[in-house]
Amino acid sequence: MTTKAEFWFDPLCPFAWITSRWILEVEQVRDIEVHWRIMSLGYLNQDKDIPEEYRKMLEGAWGPVRICMAVDQDHGQEKVFALYTAMGTRIHREQRGRDKDVMAEALAEVGLPASYVDAFDDAQYDEAIIASHHLGMDQVGDEVGTPTISIDGVAFFGPVMTSIPKGEEAGKVWDGAVALAAYPYFFELKRSRNQPLDFS
Repeated sequence: MTTKAEFWFDPLCPFAWITSRWILEVEQVRDIEVHWRIMSLGYLNQDKDIPEEYRKMLEGAWGPVRICMAVDQDHGQEKVFALYTAMGTRIHREQRGRDKDVMAEALAEVGLPASYVDAFDDAQYDEAIIASHHLGMDQVGDEVGTPTISIDGVAFFGPVMTSIPKGEEAGKVWDGAVALAAYPYFFELKRSRNQPLDFS
């Protein structure tokens, strides 16, 4: 039986990137159907007391998310996920940043016109971004972020990983997430991260 999943992402989040690549591995070994949804780290943290270094990192955070929303509205799931992959490859794997030139490259890679870069500074997309954001975040409560996933209608923050499970290992991690999501009294598992991020 097909398991339905929803995945909320902001292109800037390295943890969401790793988890999204895990989901791609899971698709190869389990029967799942994934719906990709947009959230915003800039919106999530706008009123929070966060370190100055993190707030500086969030400057311009709305830009890539706005481009994703513009593409999602015009072209739907397939293109927005392809764009997320192209953006994330440049932002995380290649460490090239997220300025407009990099975003234009990502758009070109997936066959979309460079004019979508104009959405970077266009606040008309913010209302739709916020609505998509709340669709996920309101299900999981306070003090969460991305990745947020929903499995057959049960949403939670995570799983947060520092490396991408591959093949059947990815499937086993997914099986564990499905089992926890199915138990109505499960809420949290956590430990301190002590490994560097591995985007390979």
